[in-house]
Amino acid sequence: MELYYAAHPGSPAAVRRPRLIKRGGLWVAVLGASVRDGIVGLGPNVEAALRAFDQQYLSTLRPPMAA
Repeated sequence: MELYYAAHPGSPAAVRRPRLIKRGGLWVAVLGASVRDGIVGLGPNVEAALRAFDQQYLSTLRPPMAA
């Protein structure tokens, strides 16, 4: 986690510091009251979960453009 934050200091994960939870073989990075109501990143390792969290966080700020 700290290595990811150091490598990506301006990323949403580094700035917002989501909670990390291990569920079975999956890492979950979550910001908010729950997985259902928050911004979530899932991955097989901590780095992948934080990267997915960053993508989800940014996509909630900038919804996809209509074609």
